Amino acid sequence: MRIGLYPGSFDPITLGHMDIIRRGAKLVDKLVIGVTTNPSKTPLFPLDTRLAMIRRECAALGNGTIEVVAFDSLLMHFARECGASLILRGLRGASDFEYEYQMTGMNQYLDSSIETVFLMADVALQPIASRLVKEIAVLGGDISRFVTPAVRDDVLAQIAARKAQGS
Repeated sequence: MRIGLYPGSFDPITLGHMDIIRRGAKLVDKLVIGVTTNPSKTPLFPLDTRLAMIRRECAALGNGTIEVVAFDSLLMHFARECGASLILRGLRGASDFEYEYQMTGMNQYLDSSIETVFLMADVALQPIASRLVKEIAVLGGDISRFVTPAVRDDVLAQIAARKAQGS
């Protein structure tokens, strides 16, 4: 069984992420979506909420071939735990490539048996980044072109809750 791993923070999951998931799932028998925290970022959503959101958004895609799992370890260690033979990464543009190129090189040093596969984001979805979606929403902009209606509602509710708490 060929297992692929698509890692990320998915804070929130965007239409760009969904495009990579949909296309990546066709390349493997099972796609594990590994949800982690980025120590250099403060997430909008707690990990459990992100997991539930991704599971909801992917429910119609997988028929058991997509699994959503949290991890808090070195990516290559987690990939081995999952039995993954490939890491799936989405690219939006040249700046993504520079970062991913360096990460792929380091990952090969850690475990050369696990390949990294890059998928270019759909042209219409290339500008979408979770960071920008959050910024637009916080400033009162419309994010409906970047996320599903359910995720939009989740983002707006989380922002409203944070404002009500004064943070």
